[in-house]
Amino acid sequence: RWWESSPGAWTGVLGGRVWTLRQDRDRLWYTVYGEEEEEEDGHPAEATKLDGAETDRILRDYFQLDVGLAALYRAWGAADPLFRKVAHDFPGVRVLRQDPVECLLSFICTSNNHISRITAMIERLCQAFGRRLCCLDARPFHAFPSLSALAGADTEARLRALGFGYRAKFVSGSARAIAEGLGAEGLRRLRAVPYAEARRVLCALPGVGAKVADCVCLMALDKAEAVPVDTHVWRIARQRYGAALGGRSLTPRAHQEIGE
Repeated sequence: RWWESSPGAWTGVLGGRVWTLRQDRDRLWYTVYGEEEEEEDGHPAEATKLDGAETDRILRDYFQLDVGLAALYRAWGAADPLFRKVAHDFPGVRVLRQDPVECLLSFICTSNNHISRITAMIERLCQAFGRRLCCLDARPFHAFPSLSALAGADTEARLRALGFGYRAKFVSGSARAIAEGLGAEGLRRLRAVPYAEARRVLCALPGVGAKVADCVCLMALDKAEAVPVDTHVWRIARQRYGAALGGRSLTPRAHQEIGE
């Protein structure tokens, strides 16, 4: 949900607000845009402003800035000659700490799909079901939909009309299952349980298999040990780390072996 709005500057939605971020060496510059709220008389209301400490907390959390990346790069380079060779071309790659509901429903959209199409689907999802936040350069921005907004009886049909195909059933079904079950807060609390338990809970949701569960565990639920394995990762594992890995097809056992 981020796009390069001007060279080196990225605009997107984070925590129900619209941000523009720009990195200058070891500094991160940001703009947070106020929400368009209307008062009774139709005049825009002043949006609640975030203070510096709160914006700092949100960005540190989202980019996991308290994780010492340089030391990890050194440790990985010492353990793996291949990593050591490519690492200097990709400095500063961080795993985002995303909102669990947004992360889960977004990854359900990724099955048999490619990035530009996934991006367009998520954008249509937010426009149809999310709260409008503001308009920049004639481009409207919407929050990611709440579970309650997606739990309606007509959600699946509306998503099919938006081009979601068979994924419509899984997005609406998972949203409803979470809304009626553990709730958004219960999903977030999976951050505190062991990886295997979080994975098991996720795999019980409609349209969630091992790979999507691992993506959510890694990118939203603090499970740094999770390794999402798709056909690309499987191919790299076989080419770079030994042909014996995982046999001839991507079975659950192969998935586990590659992750380990």
